[in-house]
Amino acid sequence: MGNFLNQLPAILGVIVGALGTLLVTNFTDKARWRRDQAVRWDTRRLDAYVALAAIVKEIHAVALRVSAPHRRYSKSRPIDREQAIELLDEANARRTKAWESILLLGDEATVAAARVWQDAVGAEEYLCTSDSIDETEWQSAVEAVDQARDSFYLAARENLGVHGGSVAQSPFLRARTRPLPSGFGDSAESLDRLSDR
Repeated sequence: MGNFLNQLPAILGVIVGALGTLLVTNFTDKARWRRDQAVRWDTRRLDAYVALAAIVKEIHAVALRVSAPHRRYSKSRPIDREQAIELLDEANARRTKAWESILLLGDEATVAAARVWQDAVGAEEYLCTSDSIDETEWQSAVEAVDQARDSFYLAARENLGVHGGSVAQSPFLRARTRPLPSGFGDSAESLDRLSDR
């Protein structure tokens, strides 16, 4: 009995050490699992955001091309209406599928911003497939699309924890879409003067 009592502190030390190791290992494994899950869902969320953004941007690009003949200062290469409608239908079918991933993985702010962006591009799409396009109405629609895209990227970056400041493009794009000042034509000399600014 005396021998057992002499060894009791060592036995208790082994038991406490084993329990401590078990608890620390369990805690670290759970923390690692949570981190892995967060990274996995962030990757899927990023993929969903990128997929939707690419499709919505594709619809926007087609709308710009089909409306090009109706806009004085268009820089887009025109496309005929029938071909545009076919491309828009295909892109909208892909957008509908991509939207489901956004609903499943996105947070409330990003889903709301994506919805506004889609609606703005939908309004632009409606305008570009009508028989005539009012330039003022078109410009307002394009500005709404640009601002909605900025809001979507802001919300998506926030949701993904991406830092680094603003990536807003609408102020830059708005400045670029202004018509050339008077005295600037299509000549090479005029383009040289414009690039010097």
